[in-house]
Amino acid sequence: MEAYYKPEDLPKFGTIAKGNPELWKKFREWYGAVFEEGALTTREKNLIALGVAHAIQCPYCIDAYTQEGLKAGCSEEEMTEAVHVAGAIRGGASLVHGVQMKNVIDKLSM
Repeated sequence: MEAYYKPEDLPKFGTIAKGNPELWKKFREWYGAVFEEGALTTREKNLIALGVAHAIQCPYCIDAYTQEGLKAGCSEEEMTEAVHVAGAIRGGASLVHGVQMKNVIDKLSM
């Protein structure tokens, strides 16, 4: 069975520039600036990106930020913890939307 997401497609990301080179240039400038050292280190930003990648379930991002995390000195334990944080936030977000359900139940049960 062929996978929909192929690891060999990740390096093709830049080909999206062909459709609009100016927007790609702006994206790359902004993206680059986001990952520069600032109040957070590159290492910390990679852990955040890895967690977000799991929350949005982007296999390309997961691959990229796992690789970048390793390059930045992140351990498997740290990256696994970042994934658990993402899972907890995603799970909590699902549960907190239960308030909307309760609001509808309360409104219709009156």
